[in-house]
Amino acid sequence: MHKKRSLLLCGLLFCAPVTQASAPSRTECIAPAKPGGGFDLTCKLLQISLQETHAIDSPMRVTYMPGGVGAVAYNAIIAQRPSEAGTVVAFSGGSLLNLAQGKFGRYNVEEVKWLAAVGTDYGAIAVRSDSPYKTLNDLLTAMQQDPDRVVVGAGASIGSQDWMKAAMLARHANITPEKMRYVAFEGGGEPLTAMLGGHVHVLSGDMSEMVPHLQSGKIRVLAVFADHSLPGVLADVPTAKEQGYDLTWPVIRGFYLGPKVSDESYAWWEETFKKLAATDAFKKQRDMRGLFEFNMTGQELDAYVKKQVSEYREQAKAFGLAK
Repeated sequence: MHKKRSLLLCGLLFCAPVTQASAPSRTECIAPAKPGGGFDLTCKLLQISLQETHAIDSPMRVTYMPGGVGAVAYNAIIAQRPSEAGTVVAFSGGSLLNLAQGKFGRYNVEEVKWLAAVGTDYGAIAVRSDSPYKTLNDLLTAMQQDPDRVVVGAGASIGSQDWMKAAMLARHANITPEKMRYVAFEGGGEPLTAMLGGHVHVLSGDMSEMVPHLQSGKIRVLAVFADHSLPGVLADVPTAKEQGYDLTWPVIRGFYLGPKVSDESYAWWEETFKKLAATDAFKKQRDMRGLFEFNMTGQELDAYVKKQVSEYREQAKAFGLAK
C-alpha cells in the first residue's frame, strides 16, 4: 500500500507533463552564413512552412550571422541571447564537424538545446555545364596528372565538411589531399558564384544548394555522395558509388535553441515541428529545396547529434585535424 501511495503521489505532484507555452510573439531564424547557402534554405524552409500552416501569427524573421560555419552564431546565442524563446538557429552536419574539431571556441556540443532535424542533404561534386570534365573519373584523372590544374572551391576552410568530402574523394583516387588546390569561401552561395564565373573549376558542396542551378542547366553534378540514386529530378545524377568510389556523406539539417530557453517553450517548438513534418505544405517546401525526409526531435535528436559529433571527431583525427 505504501508503494502504491508513493506512486500516486509521484503521479500527482512530480510526474505531470511540462505545461506547454503558447507560441512566441516574435520568431526569428538565424542562418549562420551569408544568404544563398544551405543555412539560408534551412531557415527559409521553416519560415515559409510556419506561415503556410498558420502555426504562428506573424511571419518569422530570417537573419544572417556568418562566421566559422556556425561558430559565431553558436557563441552569440550562448553568451548573449541564451533565453530567447522565439529564436532558433540553423545547423548542419558541417556545424557538427566543426564542433568535433573544437572550432566553436570554448563551447562544446552540450551547450545548446538541440531541437529538431527537418531533412537530410547529401554532399556533391559539381562543375559548370561547359566543363571538360564529364564524369567523376575525368575530374580525378586530371587531378592525378596535375593537381595544380584543378581548383576546388567550397563554402568553408580546410577541415570543413566540404573540404573533407573533397579530401576523402582525393584519397580514394590516391591523390594526397594536401596537394589539392582548395579555395575557401564563406557559405555555399559564394563558391557556386565563383564557379559560374570561372574563378574555380569544381564545387564541393551540398546537393540542395545545386538543385536550382542544375535545373537551369548551368552546372553538371558529377557525383552525389548518397548510398543510392536520389528520386525525382535528381534521378539522373550519378552517385560516387556507382562510379567506383565508396563514399557517402549525408548532411543533416535542423535547428537548436539557446541553453536557457524554458522547458515549456522547448516543448512548444518540439510539438510544432512534429505537426509541421506531417503537413503537405512542409513536405512540398522540403522537396523543393532538394532535402530528403529526416524528422527527429527532442531527446532522440540530442542523442543523435552527440553520437555524430563523436564519429566526426574520429574522422577528423584520421586527417590530423583533431586530437
